[in-house]
Amino acid sequence: MRRLMILCFLTMVMLVGLANGVWAGKSEASIQGPTEATKGEEVTLRITVSHSANTAGHYTEWVKVTANKKEVARWNYTKDQRPEGAVFTKVIEVKVTEDTEIVAEASCNLHGGKGPARHVIKVK
Repeated sequence: MRRLMILCFLTMVMLVGLANGVWAGKSEASIQGPTEATKGEEVTLRITVSHSANTAGHYTEWVKVTANKKEVARWNYTKDQRPEGAVFTKVIEVKVTEDTEIVAEASCNLHGGKGPARHVIKVK
């Protein structure tokens, strides 16, 4: 009887965790690029997106990149036009004229995202 109660409890914990997305695959973005640039320079940034799946039912739905709160790049995906893979990289060029905060964010069609990635470029 005790084993049955423990098994029921563990099953409930797993079901509640799955229902709340505890083990769900959320999309996550990361940014690679220089931390310094000269005024007016175009810098190359690599935005890498990671997700647990890339199927018609579970995929990264969108990725957006902003520079000082202005959108500079965006990719939207559908079940029929998904990203290249569960992990993929986009390369963009951004002209910096002042200290610039780059923010990249990605979202899964089912579970959302893990939050924004931030990268600061100081103008020297």
